[in-house]
Amino acid sequence: MTTMDYVKKISFYFAVFVIVFIAIFPFYYAILTSLKTGTDLFRVNYFPDSFDFSNYASVLGGRTFIRNIGNSVFIASTTVIFALFLAVTASYALARVKFKGRGLLLMTILGVSMFPQIAVLAGLFELIRYLGIYNTPWALILSYTIFTLPFTVWVLTTFMRGLPVEIEEAAIIDGATPWDIITKVFLPLMWPALVTTGLLAFIGAWNEFLFALTFTSSEITRTVPVAIALLSGTSQYETPWGTIMAASVIVTVPLIALVLVFQRKIVSGLTAGGVKG
Repeated sequence: MTTMDYVKKISFYFAVFVIVFIAIFPFYYAILTSLKTGTDLFRVNYFPDSFDFSNYASVLGGRTFIRNIGNSVFIASTTVIFALFLAVTASYALARVKFKGRGLLLMTILGVSMFPQIAVLAGLFELIRYLGIYNTPWALILSYTIFTLPFTVWVLTTFMRGLPVEIEEAAIIDGATPWDIITKVFLPLMWPALVTTGLLAFIGAWNEFLFALTFTSSEITRTVPVAIALLSGTSQYETPWGTIMAASVIVTVPLIALVLVFQRKIVSGLTAGGVKG
């Protein structure tokens, strides 16, 4: 190995280290802050002097925080179920069924995802009031599903187009219906894409703030992001920074665990359709 090769290798690992450090340091410092109380919160240090878990006890002992976590889990999980069910059936039609305007329809679906949330907030609010689901989990499930579908449909359609046509033809010869083809032939082959889209939809629903703040009004129906935001005080000295950091760590750790568990399927799902042979 030449000197130039060593330099390139060292430069590569150094760049990786810098990227990882930038990505991890904010979460690391949030953990440090969550273990501080009183004036220690405003003292800058990068290594823990002590471990005080009173902030975590305060958060978990709150009146509704556990309920808020339950709301977020239910809403995010239900959103994923609805989004994947609708996306799988839609992607089968867009990828396998030939009809006029299929390409235009797919581009329209993708274009819907370009609208910012604030642009449709008023109209969606009126729809939710009309349906009578304001201040219920179903208001958030409906809005999250609408905004999640374009991405899930696009990814699953791209993935389904890459599956061999011969598999579908063999199933049709054996007398399989379109529903049998979707559930018994394609679904087992689509796990990487399903895990990717499902996990990203879950994270999006878990972290969403604007709709959750607008479409809920009571403590028992709020999700975690709104509950954390309402922990703030009137000034920086009255704001319970340690408690806020503890709550943020509590709700971030499950997402990190999910990403680490499914990281291989996430990569393969995101790169689906990128290489054709």
